[in-house]
Amino acid sequence: MKNETLLRIKQESAAVTPDALPSFYTAMSAELASARDTFFSHPMVLRCREDVLPFLNDEFGHGIEHSKKVAIECSALILGEAEALGLEQARRLSLLAMLAGLLHDTCRLEGDHATRGADLALLILRDYPLTDEEKQMIADAVRCHEAFSAPAEFDHHGTQLLADALYDADKFRWGPDNFITTLWEICNYQEWTLQQILDKFPTGLEVVASIQNTFRTPAGKIYGPEFIELGLDMGKKIYQIIQAFCRKNDCSGHITA
Repeated sequence: MKNETLLRIKQESAAVTPDALPSFYTAMSAELASARDTFFSHPMVLRCREDVLPFLNDEFGHGIEHSKKVAIECSALILGEAEALGLEQARRLSLLAMLAGLLHDTCRLEGDHATRGADLALLILRDYPLTDEEKQMIADAVRCHEAFSAPAEFDHHGTQLLADALYDADKFRWGPDNFITTLWEICNYQEWTLQQILDKFPTGLEVVASIQNTFRTPAGKIYGPEFIELGLDMGKKIYQIIQAFCRKNDCSGHITA
């Protein structure tokens, strides 16, 4: 497909973005602000940001920006539990959450990517100033973040919360993000035609909808379904845009960026 055709479809799709952000960003604004400060200032986070770069694939929609969002929002979910955890423990666990968010998709294009990512996480973190237990907690969270997997159960409360928060922050991306950037990046990577996208769209919407009731943390259960609902609303409108375009044009050409 010619570049201008893709641009036209993406521009029309951009018009269906939600009028307001998910309420998570308002309700947890203080936690998010603290997490962002850590993301841009903590020495271990700065180091990890550099270490993961060679392993992230932007073209498949799970690259640098995705990992950044997951890291910050995973950390914020942990900070939201500060009252129950105690401030000191919450801050430390929120740092581990940020590292887990950066590391979780380093093996995204490999089979059994969550398990492989967990193994790679331990290699990357081997000489970080973390305890062996903390490194294993991060690896366990990465291993358990995959969609449609049964929730892992850990005896250690911190590991359980870390794994659940990583899962939820990653699945927030199945909302509007999925249809603003990820959809087009994956379609371009797979070299799908618009007709192929059209054919796959109904099943894709069903898959997204199936995530709606799988959130695991207290905050995730409150705010996660809204992310998915907003994404589904966008997806249905984009589907209609592609349908209308394909009725008037040849949609057999490949999408190219």
